[in-house]
Amino acid sequence: MNCRKVMAKRGVAEGEKTAMAADRAMELKRELQRLVTSIADDDGNDVVNLDAIDRAHKTLRCLSELKLNRSGGEAAVPEEFKCPLSLQLMRDPVIIASGQTFDRSFIQKWLKSGNRTCPRTQQVLSHTILTPNHLVRGMIVQWCEIHGIKLPESLEYNNEDGMTEDDKARFVSLLKKISSVSRLDQRDAAKEFRLLTKRTPSFRSFFGESLDAIPQLLSPLSQTKQDGAEPHPDLREDLITTLLNLSIHDSNKKLVAETPTVIPLLMDALRSGTIETRSNAAATLFTLSALDSNKALIGKSGALTPLIDLLDEGHPSAMKDVTSAIFNLCILLENKVRAVRNGAVPVILKKLESRNHVDELLSILAMLSTSQRAIEEMGELKAVSCLLGIMRETSCARNKENCAAILYNVCYSDRSTLKAMKEEEATYRTISKLAEDGSSRAKRKASGILERMNRGSNNNYTS
Repeated sequence: MNCRKVMAKRGVAEGEKTAMAADRAMELKRELQRLVTSIADDDGNDVVNLDAIDRAHKTLRCLSELKLNRSGGEAAVPEEFKCPLSLQLMRDPVIIASGQTFDRSFIQKWLKSGNRTCPRTQQVLSHTILTPNHLVRGMIVQWCEIHGIKLPESLEYNNEDGMTEDDKARFVSLLKKISSVSRLDQRDAAKEFRLLTKRTPSFRSFFGESLDAIPQLLSPLSQTKQDGAEPHPDLREDLITTLLNLSIHDSNKKLVAETPTVIPLLMDALRSGTIETRSNAAATLFTLSALDSNKALIGKSGALTPLIDLLDEGHPSAMKDVTSAIFNLCILLENKVRAVRNGAVPVILKKLESRNHVDELLSILAMLSTSQRAIEEMGELKAVSCLLGIMRETSCARNKENCAAILYNVCYSDRSTLKAMKEEEATYRTISKLAEDGSSRAKRKASGILERMNRGSNNNYTS
């Protein structure tokens, strides 16, 4: 019954479309007839005559196109007439800094949400000026005339999600306030910036539109650092958290990281301040390190040292952000070397012994285990027994896999560790079980360990 109703509705809709097409065709015929009569009755006025001929030509073309599409369906919109964001026919096409064309209302909403990249090319935009694309607009209008589609002259953008002129004025006012000599004004402005950048995503975009905005925001911290004094804990916490809010937007990451004062102030915040300040400083480095260029910049600055120190302290509130930042940074080879050199391996093993944040720490250690120096340190610190113990205890497939990957690298570089693995295998069959039941990667690593163990046994036997 429902199917019959649906089919009946579709039939009515198709009938309506056909009737509309027929009405449009009749309208075009009348217009064409009127124009032809006007041309035939020409009194010698060349301007009127040429205009009538041109309109008659367009009307005839519209009628021809309509008849070609008389199947009752809607004409397919050419791809070049669709907005890449909405995938709909553009009403007011505009060009952005990357040279791409979008419908004004949709690209404005994109920009007002704090984005500073081209949605199509991911290119960082040098400015947010929108230039009307009159050529494409004219082509769309002509296409709509041909197919009998009514297109509004313009579509007003609803700015309820964007920044108002009052918002802009407030932004400028707060920057002045935070740059003042009054400590109370600075703290009030910092607190409001923190709330606004968290609550209103579009507010973050203003920092990306001015090269001076971030240095002004951080000026109270920069000044106290120059004076050798400690900033007020609440002021530092609010400003570091504001930086975190700003760095969440992809379009801000490069600008924030490359502002000269940012990374040194984040490193200071990692070493002192409230635990929320230190945790948010680590979280900011994590979000900024999403860009490879920022990974290199942060690593060269020496930020891994305070991150590892904070990891060593092991405050529960900061561990998640710290481990995430270290992992992201160590994806870059140079940072992996720096982390090992700065003492990451013994700190991680100490935490693993107490079974703290095992998932995150094993992921970092697996990454570091490709370093010969890291393997040597693991051998000296008796890491094998710890890793085998985790393999026995955990039900997490990912943790078993990381343990196997680390042990595989260790046993192939340090034969002295094979004895502990053989004892483990003889007592618990830990590695054999993983070779049978683990993930595909875990099976490969476990099988490689068993092969190495057997090869070592044969060598001992023949000698």
